[in-house]
Amino acid sequence: MRLLHAVAALVVIGIAASPSDAQLAGFPPAIEVRVPKPPTVAHGGGGTFLPYELHVTNLMAQGITLQRVDVLSADHNALLTTLSDSALQGALARVGARIPPAERAHVGPGLRAVVYLWVPVDGKPPRAIRHRLTAMPDSGSTTPLVLETPAVPVTTDIALIAPPLRGGVWFAANGPSATSGHRRAMIPIYGTYYIAQRFAIDWVKVDEQGRTHTGDSLQNKNYYAYGNNALAVADGIVTEVKDSIPENVPGANSRAVPITLETVGGNHVIIDIGRGRYAFYAHLQPHSITVHVGDHVTRGQILGLVGNSGNSTEPHLHFHLSDASSPLGSEGVPYELETLTVIGSCAGFGEKCDRGHPAVRHREMPFANELVRFP
Repeated sequence: MRLLHAVAALVVIGIAASPSDAQLAGFPPAIEVRVPKPPTVAHGGGGTFLPYELHVTNLMAQGITLQRVDVLSADHNALLTTLSDSALQGALARVGARIPPAERAHVGPGLRAVVYLWVPVDGKPPRAIRHRLTAMPDSGSTTPLVLETPAVPVTTDIALIAPPLRGGVWFAANGPSATSGHRRAMIPIYGTYYIAQRFAIDWVKVDEQGRTHTGDSLQNKNYYAYGNNALAVADGIVTEVKDSIPENVPGANSRAVPITLETVGGNHVIIDIGRGRYAFYAHLQPHSITVHVGDHVTRGQILGLVGNSGNSTEPHLHFHLSDASSPLGSEGVPYELETLTVIGSCAGFGEKCDRGHPAVRHREMPFANELVRFP
């Protein structure tokens, strides 16, 4: 037994010292692929999706260029989606580096790429998924490297919540989508990368013309969202409250206080709504918060008033669910609203909006740029 252990140790040392030799010897490519937050089935926009990320780290002694990512159902080995060419380029990001999109597929030795996936699902969602990565080595070989990964479980356990606001019309700025700023806000907190805002929405109230305010744009009180009630989306227990942060003057670069981990959410509330889920409400008016840590709240209870505190350009409610009582040091999770009415959409914040026939939806999450009216 001792001899076998010694031989195994020598083999491991050889692999670590020379990944390219290990590849020639028949070992899989020395590429680490991780799914930090296994996907939860999400419903929105009239469809079903699996939003999640792949962290791809090149542990080889030479660079590689990612060419293709296949996502397959582990149940039946059926192909769910393929990313290649411009689609793969658009889904890629590089950690800690400003790299042009056209160059992001090349991953040097010891470097990492992140693939932001938003996989459409037709019919019954798979119970698990797996991945096939294809890459070309820098060695000049014409033979691609192909890596098959183990299965990753998929969960359908999703929170059903009430709206965080009433009435409308509310614009779902930076809302859930494959490319929104919130969805790709991977932030390192105390040694770990998180995407707490994976499904976050900046709720901005708009008028018939899509405007967010009337009159002087430097006055918070002139914004339609200002002073609206922020509501508990479910029964729960208050786990965090931050108050007394002064409000900003509306503007892209106007902040009343330096933005830190403590002030980024401005005046805010976090509620433990059970089953490992926490509701986060940010940018509230100072001294408007009506609850304290440890309070039991009931669905629909007023928590505070929409304001413009923290890292905010104008009055709005930032809302998301995550898996821990931390504004940024947690992983964002999807949810479903019992009922919402979608009356149109906008091209983006401050851009052209189109309104059509109101569509009542049930058990869906609002998606990016939708115009929504709540009960």
